[in-house]
Amino acid sequence: MLELKNICFSRDGKDILKDISISFPDNKVIVITGANGSGKSTLAKIIMGIEKPDSGNIIFNGKDITKMEIDERSRLGIGFAFQQPVKFKGITVGDILNITAGKRLNRQELCSYLSDVGLCAKDYIDRELDSNLSGGELKRIEIAMLALKNSEFTLFDEPEAGIDLWSFNSLINIFENMKNNTNDTIVIISHQERILNIADEIVVFENGSIKEMGKKSKILPTLLISSKSTRYVKEEKSNG
Repeated sequence: MLELKNICFSRDGKDILKDISISFPDNKVIVITGANGSGKSTLAKIIMGIEKPDSGNIIFNGKDITKMEIDERSRLGIGFAFQQPVKFKGITVGDILNITAGKRLNRQELCSYLSDVGLCAKDYIDRELDSNLSGGELKRIEIAMLALKNSEFTLFDEPEAGIDLWSFNSLINIFENMKNNTNDTIVIISHQERILNIADEIVVFENGSIKEMGKKSKILPTLLISSKSTRYVKEEKSNG
């Protein structure tokens, strides 16, 4: 279980996160939503160690990881999908999947992970992770990496950003498979109604604070009503 205790973070004199305390239980899918600028992506960066909180603590499986770096958190079992995937010039898709797995995968295994994210292995295994790949392609490769790594706690920051509708439908299938076939914690930052629908619990951010949180059956109906004015929730057609 990962727990945030009284997390505060500010930048240039502005409070971005205000005394955030929340527990992410094991074996759950939790979706964090809220208006743009409400602090969601900053929270993701703090969980992963990209940013450090001004105060408060981050506890993972009983261990205080507040001061740990990204690589240390990754080795403990925390995985993170960036909103804008990282490019690696000189490293092929096959290379990065082998590195993630910690062993050399055969072509059939590589094909299996890539096909799950809608990519044909023979067209991608030998391609470099550089600017010749589109944002949607990089996003899908990153998700394949996280599925392969099988982290105990996996965080996705707006995974639908920059991908088309077909890819978005495949993305939903991946999350549903992860939900059904693992005992891990999956946290997704998203506005998308179909992603909210696969959640066990929903957390709503507003102005750097938690506005409400609870089971999907309690939170989602309120969000769908309020979305007409707040735009918290978007339909998948906006990804076209």
